[in-house]
Amino acid sequence: MTEIGLTRALVRRSRAVSYAGLPEDIRALVRQCVLDTVGVTIAGVDDPLVRILAEELAGQGGGAIAGTPGLALRLPVRAAALLHGTAAHALDYDDVNMAMPGHPSVAIMPAVFALAEERGGDGRAIIAAFAAGYEVACRLGRALAPGHYDGLGFHATGTVGTFGAAAACAHLLGLDEEQTLHAFGIAATEAAGLKSMFGTMCKPLHAGRAAEAGLLAARLAARGFTARPDSIECRQGFAATHSPDFNPEAALADPADGWHIRANLFKYHAACYLTHAPIETARSLRMLHNLDPDNIAAITLRVDQSTDRICNIQAPQTGLEAKFSMRLTTAMALAGTDTSSLETYNAATATDPALAALRDRVVIDFQQGWPHTRAELDLRLKDQTTLHAMHDAGIPAPDVAAQGVRLEGKFLALVSPILGEARAQALMAAIARLDGLADLSAITALWGPLPAAQQAA
Repeated sequence: MTEIGLTRALVRRSRAVSYAGLPEDIRALVRQCVLDTVGVTIAGVDDPLVRILAEELAGQGGGAIAGTPGLALRLPVRAAALLHGTAAHALDYDDVNMAMPGHPSVAIMPAVFALAEERGGDGRAIIAAFAAGYEVACRLGRALAPGHYDGLGFHATGTVGTFGAAAACAHLLGLDEEQTLHAFGIAATEAAGLKSMFGTMCKPLHAGRAAEAGLLAARLAARGFTARPDSIECRQGFAATHSPDFNPEAALADPADGWHIRANLFKYHAACYLTHAPIETARSLRMLHNLDPDNIAAITLRVDQSTDRICNIQAPQTGLEAKFSMRLTTAMALAGTDTSSLETYNAATATDPALAALRDRVVIDFQQGWPHTRAELDLRLKDQTTLHAMHDAGIPAPDVAAQGVRLEGKFLALVSPILGEARAQALMAAIARLDGLADLSAITALWGPLPAAQQAA
């Protein structure tokens, strides 16, 4: 244990982050996280779970302070963070970091943006706050691994993500060290999220609740609300109650590339990230060998044992369940189904007889101690030919600029059908200028639906 305690050590590291001290590639990665999160949010707002939550929040009234990408609805600041975070994770198409392990941006960005809309905040302050919160979430995730997520079944996006949101909002508010310690303590007693809810509407709610709870923690601390200053490491504190493997040294060790955000992983398939390696193995074999699914006699998929508790729904019946079925998404990739398309994940696909027959040929051979993101696939064809492929989806893109081009393509594919090509391009350009913006109005003015008069024109 660090002499000053992990909570205080993380607070000091968080408060030390400044825009001027961020390397340019880190600033670029933050902008990419913002672009991707706005894109998946706009694409996700029509999901039934988002509509239900939006109706509930709108019915509560309150000041029209902050918004959610893709919606005309404006809400009180905490409600806006809740709705934005939930919508951002509704499609499970948002970024991940295996250090948490979970989805950092959808827990952090909605809280920061809601607060910035209310209190003001220029683009540079927003970028620094986001970077600070991102690093806190990943460092705390490392301290609790693997038992927090793998063993006890907590969803780190909802739990660890709350600390990330609290740290980011405390940074944007300019809280001092003691106030930020209290914000962490308030976050510690609010954080929640269960992996057993994967495949249900509650999983996206975890991200929204993390954003809302982290925002509330920082706002209360700013007003003088108190909590334990050692909330992570104290007796019966967050670590003791949430992990059998607490290792503060792991949190304080710098990652190989210096910043955890450099290991951020963006999604290009609209399903649970741990299905991505199986999808990529299947896609590579299908394309390389021009496979006909009817000629496949046997399919063996090797993945880490931990994935059995995350994305192994045996016979999914809904689009949401399909996102958490390695066997079905592998079958989809072998059959040439577009796993990047949002429209693919529906009940018709989940229960398609041909896909179900191919899915049922997938035998999973669970391995011990593999990276969560690694998969190997063996196929035996009816003529006894055997094919093999391996993929590790946990390796970040080596070229940040090239990654940005790919993310722009993803963003436009998601947003243009909803906002129109010109508006989507303008929104993307505004996010690219985030560093130079005096406030968020240039972005928020573009991310909502067009007024009815303009739609009719």
